[in-house]
Amino acid sequence: MSKILIRGAKVLGGEPQDVLIDGEVIEAVGTGLSDKVAEGVQVVEADGKVLLPGLVDLHTHLREPGREDSETVLTGTRAAASGGYTAVFAMANTFPVADTAGVVEQVYRLGQEHGYCDVQPIGAVTVGLEGKKLAELGAMHESAAGVTVFSDDGKCVDDAVMMRRALEYVKAFGGVVAQHAQEPRLTEGAQMNEGIVSAELGLGGWPAVAEESIIARDVLLAEHVGSRVHICHLSTAGSVEIVRWAKSRGIDVTAEVTPHHLLLTDELVRSYNPVYKVNPPLRTERDVHALREALADGTIDIVATDHAPHPHEDKDCEWAAAAMGMVGLETALSVVQETMVSTGLLDWAGVADRMSFTPARIGQAKGHGRPVSAGEPANLTLVDTAYRGQVDPAGFASRSRNTPYEGRELPGRVTHTWLRGKATLVDGKLT
Repeated sequence: MSKILIRGAKVLGGEPQDVLIDGEVIEAVGTGLSDKVAEGVQVVEADGKVLLPGLVDLHTHLREPGREDSETVLTGTRAAASGGYTAVFAMANTFPVADTAGVVEQVYRLGQEHGYCDVQPIGAVTVGLEGKKLAELGAMHESAAGVTVFSDDGKCVDDAVMMRRALEYVKAFGGVVAQHAQEPRLTEGAQMNEGIVSAELGLGGWPAVAEESIIARDVLLAEHVGSRVHICHLSTAGSVEIVRWAKSRGIDVTAEVTPHHLLLTDELVRSYNPVYKVNPPLRTERDVHALREALADGTIDIVATDHAPHPHEDKDCEWAAAAMGMVGLETALSVVQETMVSTGLLDWAGVADRMSFTPARIGQAKGHGRPVSAGEPANLTLVDTAYRGQVDPAGFASRSRNTPYEGRELPGRVTHTWLRGKATLVDGKLT
């Protein structure tokens, strides 16, 4: 593998520097490196673009095995590379469910085979996501996949005894339970956020308390057990306050927010366009601002996409019959730039923390979320932050097109992604 010189990049948004990659690692970072390298070195002119560590997504649905009509590990990781990601954590709600060592190893090896980014499977908490019996947590951890994160995402572990047992089990090997916080009895028949808009439209409401009550219970369980709990796709102002309180008590809780919950509100549901149907639902403007502020002050630890691809027929139908979920890997960084950087709530170093360093730490993704410095793995993404353009899903690498941003103008464009020094995206095109 030849050497690569990235010339004039703003590392984490700082002053322009050169970054020299040799094989799989960063050899040097500094100014004037182009004067010291031999001929034959591949030069990438960064022209003041921002260089970040490769992004890490703690919440991706790759659908394989079982729903390859929506996404595959290949197409999903190509979408990830297009969005600047070098590692993704694949959720367990596949067919069959990733509740055994065999299934998680299959997903892990598919990721290795395709090579666009590292794929770390998330194991199910309960067998079949049914909430009745713990899955093979220890076997999945001891497997070749080395699972450390467990989640029944798509369903809530609503039984308090089952949740306690899961927290106790993963504590033995330093794992974490990632909870989809949704009290099922409070959300029966829910179609959107419960509030003024749902009342006016006559659609079944998904109340904020259905999320907040589970989070409150689980942070107390984590404190009681002395274990780690992670809150998936936190979406309400009340949830923010509960997590903030829990952290003030020293409870080992982390939380994520999705890009769409940072930007979109339930007012969009007035269109009855199923592209806006998602779980948890789009909330109010007040919730959106609370989520942004919490991400800025660190109450919410990370941004995670909840990339949820669906085939055309599952979204191009009446609202009540439509599947819940949105694709997000290829637009996440642009939405974060729009909502957090352009508003002054985060700088690019903060983006690197929320989208690379911290998700890698929570998920124990080895070699990812590392500093852009000499001797570190060359997992990098280069972003043209001056770019603005309309989102066109026809150009997506994902197999699905269910984006809520079609036709919306967003800032920023990933131009290059490197996975251990190997380019997976060059000038905005997959290699």
